[in-house]
Amino acid sequence: MNQAAMKAAVLEKPLSIEVKQVGMPVLGPYDALVKVYCIGICGSDIHYYEHGKIGRYVVDKPIILGHELAGEVVQIGDQVRNVAVGDRVAVEPGVTCGRCTYCKSGRYNLCPDVVFMATPPDDGAWAEYVSVRSHFLFKLPDGMSYEEGALLEPLSVGFHAMNRGKVGPSDRLLIVGLGPIGLMAIQAAKLFGVTEIYASDVVPFRREYGLKLGATAVLNPLEGDFAKQLARLTGGAGIDVIIESSGNGRAIEDTVRLVNRGGRIVYIGLPTAERIPMDMNLLIDSELDVYGVFRYANTYPAAIQALKGSGIDLRQSITHRFSLDDIKMAVELARTQKDTSVKMMIYPDPQQLNNGGNS
Repeated sequence: MNQAAMKAAVLEKPLSIEVKQVGMPVLGPYDALVKVYCIGICGSDIHYYEHGKIGRYVVDKPIILGHELAGEVVQIGDQVRNVAVGDRVAVEPGVTCGRCTYCKSGRYNLCPDVVFMATPPDDGAWAEYVSVRSHFLFKLPDGMSYEEGALLEPLSVGFHAMNRGKVGPSDRLLIVGLGPIGLMAIQAAKLFGVTEIYASDVVPFRREYGLKLGATAVLNPLEGDFAKQLARLTGGAGIDVIIESSGNGRAIEDTVRLVNRGGRIVYIGLPTAERIPMDMNLLIDSELDVYGVFRYANTYPAAIQALKGSGIDLRQSITHRFSLDDIKMAVELARTQKDTSVKMMIYPDPQQLNNGGNS
């Protein structure tokens, strides 16, 4: 590329973000340069924007956020063989070492040396271009839009949760918390053949969205006895698997009381409290299987294949679209209007905004 600089949205400090000219990414021999066509706003992006940190990850210098993206390969390193210039690709944003025990065992999401986009100190992809190791690029099939390619990232969290929970078509599933990840988990569950998908949230808009994306029924946990509501909806059969994506301490504590004996619980949502009380006697007596979820591993190829012919349109979760130049407006809306928004999509190229990420 002849360009020496590109546009990117740079977070200078909490609540201060500006689109400016930055240097083009450096391309290594195993890397590909990807022109970003669209990129989502994740809850973690909003958290860094608002608070400047998430746990041990602290924004102590200017950073480019964003990690849910798809685009077109425009240049490749001299050792790249798996993609070519012109390929339409989804980007898996966590590049791992490939050498540690976790990587070699297939659980590379636990790699201690992972470089994950938009996790301090590593820049993300709210920019015109990114450089990515080519092994973490996945070609989009004909008929899959760039928007759907970008949404493979949040879908992967739900997909990984289904894998972790050994979810199958015969399971009755409860998804607690209908933020973007919980809503994507509904679609992931459908890809796993689940037909009884119950969901809960305190926000009416998100309960409505849960029904729109395919939940069998939605519940408000603040209205009446939650366990009795579930018993009534399931005809007394109960819930086999709970996917906890709210991060609410009380909701996490209640999972062991809401799932059937011998059931499975998968925890996605991160609580603000360091410790959550748990009824260990009940957990042991019920012989529950409990799983944690940290990002995902080996999900992109499987999710792309599962989506083919499924009739599931991931774009249903997109409620707002903005150009990169309007990133400040977009993140403020995502931060302050959670009761009327789900997924925001950003477009560095205004033409892609007009085309809805389809070209």
